[in-house]
Amino acid sequence: MVDRIIGGKGYGPLNGVRNSAKADPKKDSGKTSGSDQVSFSSVLQNATQSQEVASAQTSARAEKLQTLKNQIASGQYRPDLEKVAERMMKFIIEDS
Repeated sequence: MVDRIIGGKGYGPLNGVRNSAKADPKKDSGKTSGSDQVSFSSVLQNATQSQEVASAQTSARAEKLQTLKNQIASGQYRPDLEKVAERMMKFIIEDS
């Protein structure tokens, strides 16, 4: 039990915390029921899905990057110069 000193009144439970868990002799018999289940919270499930999506995006990005590297190395890469100029102008305007 977690205790604290109560201004000269001795010890008492911290914020009313009490150990209410008692050993159940029926559960400790060594027998297992066939209905054990595990359920994960939706937060954990969403985290797992996010990791899977991030992994797929990382591999797709790596593939795209390798394709671009190959195009640059072979001289076949032709960027859209208007888009490049547009992005440069936005960058220049934001910095000034």
